[in-house]
Amino acid sequence: MIFIAGHKGMVGSAILRILKKMGKKNIIIKSRSELDLTNQTLVNNFFNTNKIEQVYLAAAKVGGIYANNEFPADFIYENLIIQTNVIHSAFKNGVKKLLFLGSSCIYPVNAKQPMKENYLLTGVLEKTNEPYAVSKIAGIKLCESYNRQYSKTHDVDYRSVMPTNLYGPGDNYDLQQSHVVPALIRKFHEAKLKGSEVTIWGTGKPKREFLFVDDLARACIHIMKLKKEKYDCFTRPMLSHINVGSGNEISIGELAKLIKKVVGFEGKINYDKSKPDGSPQKLMDSSLINSLGWFPQISLNTGLKIAYENFLDKNKDNL
Repeated sequence: MIFIAGHKGMVGSAILRILKKMGKKNIIIKSRSELDLTNQTLVNNFFNTNKIEQVYLAAAKVGGIYANNEFPADFIYENLIIQTNVIHSAFKNGVKKLLFLGSSCIYPVNAKQPMKENYLLTGVLEKTNEPYAVSKIAGIKLCESYNRQYSKTHDVDYRSVMPTNLYGPGDNYDLQQSHVVPALIRKFHEAKLKGSEVTIWGTGKPKREFLFVDDLARACIHIMKLKKEKYDCFTRPMLSHINVGSGNEISIGELAKLIKKVVGFEGKINYDKSKPDGSPQKLMDSSLINSLGWFPQISLNTGLKIAYENFLDKNKDNL
């Protein structure tokens, strides 16, 4: 039985979608109302009463710069407790295989580009999302610690992947909570309808890397399917996470122009330079996962068109 924690989120729903396309039927999912992952007793009871063999831990509290800045306590607390409950309960109830989903924000704010896995814990984190980043680093170390202590005695094999900035079906388009791609899609669409201008936070100069969420889902499944001997050959006990990115970066300004074209907006773009830019550059070094046989399949332009179609479908009753 495969448990996807966070199946209603963008990443979890993509993993569920790809597994179903592969013909997998032994999948168990639970909504938040059915299973509160912040409740240790409920999580342990769930694992105790279900024969779970694999876990994709995609459940997390996520958000953009605004949300991370405004609710730092919520971000660190909820993510720490979800991860701890799921990983520990999985171990206690005999789950051998688990995949933890992290984030590229785990790397230092001024890390050399592109960011390699061994840059972890080598510098200061970006201040606007430090609490979230710390929780994700803790998740990696939880997996590594259970592996180090229990791999030989309990056959534990818990792995971690660190995706770059994601977008696609299932994204959050709330302007207060969303990341840059869904926020821009909504801004441009609403401005198109109103005939107004679009204002973007920051200077537009920071560069970002983007990956279509279905590509990440395929990467997660690819990593889970690797034999332990091979995974261990490419990682180390205390440096076992793997980056997952597209290998291409684009400035926020150029991204805005792409989305403007996809949406069909013809108005003016303004930049509010009083707002934070975040990290100046965030490009992942994905050479490790490439050497393990995974490569992205969906280009940014194609992915943005799919994302916009998903936005229109998701909001058809409100547009």
